[in-house]
Amino acid sequence: MKAGIVGLPNVGKSTLFNCLSNAKAQSANFPFCTIEPNIGIVNVPDRRLEILESLVKPQRVQPATVEIVDIAGLVKGASKGEGLGNQFLANIRETDAILHVLRCFDDDNIVHVDGSINPIRDKETIDIELQLKDLETVDKKLEKVKRAAKTGNKDAQKEEAVLLKIKQGLETGTSIRALEFSEDDYEDFVKPAQFITDKPVMYVCNVDEASAISGNAYVEKVKEAVKNENAEVLFLAVGTEADINELDSFEERQMFLQDIGLDEPGSSKLIRSAYKLLKQQTYFTAGVKEVRAWTIDVGATAPQAAGVIHTDFEKGFIRAEVIAYDDFVSFGSEAKVKEAGKMRVEGKNYIVKDGDVMHFLFNV
Repeated sequence: MKAGIVGLPNVGKSTLFNCLSNAKAQSANFPFCTIEPNIGIVNVPDRRLEILESLVKPQRVQPATVEIVDIAGLVKGASKGEGLGNQFLANIRETDAILHVLRCFDDDNIVHVDGSINPIRDKETIDIELQLKDLETVDKKLEKVKRAAKTGNKDAQKEEAVLLKIKQGLETGTSIRALEFSEDDYEDFVKPAQFITDKPVMYVCNVDEASAISGNAYVEKVKEAVKNENAEVLFLAVGTEADINELDSFEERQMFLQDIGLDEPGSSKLIRSAYKLLKQQTYFTAGVKEVRAWTIDVGATAPQAAGVIHTDFEKGFIRAEVIAYDDFVSFGSEAKVKEAGKMRVEGKNYIVKDGDVMHFLFNV
């Protein structure tokens, strides 16, 4: 699963990407510094994994990961190929969720592509380009569907009604994620089309160090602007995070965080939030060889969770032995959990809960 970092040129996307991935994507004080998308595999910070490690003392530990893509900055006219528009839109279509970076700080030394700081205008610039691209997709689909609908095809008539609703929304500046559909209409007609403005989005407000704890007036304006959009808003001081990353030792980084009043890097919160935005959750396997966090979709069944380890586990699934994370920590070991009768045996219909510690029995 991929989350794509998007935004206007020069708002801090590549600096944020570097903070998240510890890669060194080029970042500089001019537009279109990033042309090809940079990709980083980022560990998901999870205190539960550290606690399981301390209890089990395994030979190795493997955290969950999420893929972050740093996509070239977009400008007005991108939907018609301006700037790096076509490339940008192709790259963003391949992601599963959007991290939309908005500049929410003043600094005369850092140029803005539009000459002034206005995160709402910046947001709308990108929204319009993405909406125009989706509108192009809708119009193409409508051409085909209308012909079938005229013949009396019931499914085509349903799809035509959904597409017309989307078209009307986009033409009035409403992204598809903000429109309401029945579950059947969404699953049958909206989801398969992979519209760009249907992707879940988190607005990442890039603030100055003084605003790292409480945000600022720009952040409040963003929250107000997106309140009806079914989107998340998170703020962090990207430049400060970059400075923290440059420090050599963990102790120095912690001292820096404490000095500005943070208990952990904002980038850690962002990674966890991106993981949730992608509708992902974690279950654990815990043994002396390895303690590992496995990534699954929210709502996954036990066989589907087993299939993440190996497809044979899903095909030959018999049952799962499940320990709730809190029980594992409370009793201190798998053996003590069993003694207390807290290990459960679950079948094919079990919906895995975030944090479950699991063993699978299978036969191929």
